[in-house]
Amino acid sequence: MDVNILLANFPYLVTIVLFAMGTLIVLTQTNLIKKVIGINIMETAIFLFFIIVGNIQGGVPPIFDPQMPDALYINPLPSCLMLTGIVVSFSVTAFALALIVKLYIFYGTICAPNFMKLK
Repeated sequence: MDVNILLANFPYLVTIVLFAMGTLIVLTQTNLIKKVIGINIMETAIFLFFIIVGNIQGGVPPIFDPQMPDALYINPLPSCLMLTGIVVSFSVTAFALALIVKLYIFYGTICAPNFMKLK
């Protein structure tokens, strides 16, 4: 395997590892807070992936400069979408943690298998 190919695709490898780690946490942990942390890790991997895809080597910010009419501009849409995704992710995380607090007050536990026993 060529080292240059590995280095060129390193950011993609990092996102795959982060997403796999988040998936593993969600599937193996019974603690609801750890599951929310795993979902946040998966979301971070997705955000990182889209930011990497939207980047262009040698690109400049999409602000027109008359001195550089042939400039290669970076597409701002992936960055804008990821900022929106981060806000939505934060809101969903806050809501999930609020639900976990209510579950703890009602059931006295935050482990998912214990909820079935308490019915």
